[in-house]
Parts: sequence; C-alpha cells; structure tokens
Amino acid sequence: MDTLNALSAYREHIEKYVVFNEAEWIVFTQHLSFKSLKKKRNIVEPGIVCTDIGFIVKGAVRYFYIKDGEEITGYFSFENEFTSSYKSYLTQQAAENYIQTLENTVLINISHKNMQLMLANPLLAYKMERFGRLVAEHYLLCYEDRMSSFITKTPEERYIDLLNTGREVLQRMPQHYIAHFLGITPVSLSRIRRRILVNV
Repeated sequence: MDTLNALSAYREHIEKYVVFNEAEWIVFTQHLSFKSLKKKRNIVEPGIVCTDIGFIVKGAVRYFYIKDGEEITGYFSFENEFTSSYKSYLTQQAAENYIQTLENTVLINISHKNMQLMLANPLLAYKMERFGRLVAEHYLLCYEDRMSSFITKTPEERYIDLLNTGREVLQRMPQHYIAHFLGITPVSLSRIRRRILVNV
C-alpha cells in the first residue's frame, strides 16, 4: 500500500473518533511517521517507555508477557487497528509487556511528543483531546470485555466467540498463541476443536 492509500485508510478509520477538515488534516499528517518492520520484531519491550501509538496499515502484532520463561499471549491486533502499550504511552513510564510483529508490518505512528504538540496547537487541540479520550475508552472496553470473558465463560465458549468474531486470528495465528490467548494449553485447544467439529 502506498503512502496516499495508507493515509486514506487511516483517515477513514479515525473518523470513527474524530473528523478533520482539510486544513486540520494537513497539519495532522505532518505529525505522523511511517515505520516498516519485519516479522518477529519487538515494537514494545518491558522496561522501555512506549513512545508511539501506531495504526496498523498492514500486518499483525501480538501482545505478550513472559512469566517463568514462558510467553503468555494476551491479545492480537490486525490491519486498521491501533497498537500501543497505552498505559506506558500515556504515563511515559516503562512498559511491562511485549508487542511483537507476527508478520511484516507497516505502521503509521503518532509519537508522544507529537501528540503533545498537537494538543497544544489551537487548530487541533479540541479534536485531539476528543481523539485521545475515545481511543482510551476503546481500550477500556476491550479490557473489560476480556476480563468479563475469563470470569463468566468457559474456554470452549471463549473459543466459539473467537470463531464467531475473530476468524482472522484463527487463520493467521499459530495454534499455541491462540491457546494462550484463550487461557488454555494447546492440548486443551485441540480437544475443544475436535468436540466442536464432531458437533457441527
């Protein structure tokens, strides 16, 4: 995807949060940067401050922690979604998790520094405040949905939800990552898949 098409896709996505007129859009795009990363590159690492909130133009990323030497996958993001260690980005304190590319990935980034510049710009300040608030609300809703799912649903129910709403995850992700995402072992995931196939 070329730069103009990428920016057009970005503009279409963020219109869910805020709509820029042409003058505002020109100023806004001057604060963006593009980044291309190969597969298995870390965007965020524990102990390092997350400086960017990225929009995935192409590719996929995985959010994970390492506990007792084992990687524990918590979330995935794909094209036309934002990615960031948002707590680290907002507080400018060190991140606690990894975000890693699972495919060759292209991002459009807003650095924390440039976000502050836009918030201080009279032309953009109001809309960037709104943009920041609505993105934060989106993150909060995703987190609450994830927590609620683990408390109220069985692993099999979570897998069925993934079948219904996240087929892209199933098609593009290794099975052991999906198992961790569901909070189960790969062996348990295989059993669940077999039961569902039998009942289809």
